[in-house]
Amino acid sequence: MKELDYFLADEAATVSIGSALADVIKHQIKQGMVVYLNGDLGAGKTTLSRGFVQGMGHTGHVKSPTYTLVEPYDLGQWRVFHFDLYRLADPEELEYMGIRDYFDDRSCCFIEWPEKGTGLLANADLTINIAYKEQQRTIHLLAESVLGEQILLALSHVVKG
Repeated sequence: MKELDYFLADEAATVSIGSALADVIKHQIKQGMVVYLNGDLGAGKTTLSRGFVQGMGHTGHVKSPTYTLVEPYDLGQWRVFHFDLYRLADPEELEYMGIRDYFDDRSCCFIEWPEKGTGLLANADLTINIAYKEQQRTIHLLAESVLGEQILLALSHVVKG
């Protein structure tokens, strides 16, 4: 499966998709992934990431990494990294922070504004595009690897839409 589309009626629906994705990773895929997140400011990228992080077992607050570039979550056997590259001035900054060390089989990396890190980021397994549709949102998930296809196939059985 290469693509999935869902209608997101509200914030809870966005969180729910993130949580369902976490469930698929933890219980079916059992491997980390790289996700590129696209959408306008306020479209729901951080909300989706929050659903994923909480679905992976985090019980505290999930904040946007707008000023820190990355928020790490160490969740037992899993590591989740939520990147927001919106304020990245120079992609070289990613080299200084050791960007390559974040990508491994037990890490799930969600990267907002991935185009700002072109050439330095790991290839995406999934690209997720969130768009406004009146007061609601639509989400388009695109598999960019064999792993991404496996994730979408499993997700399609968990989330109907």
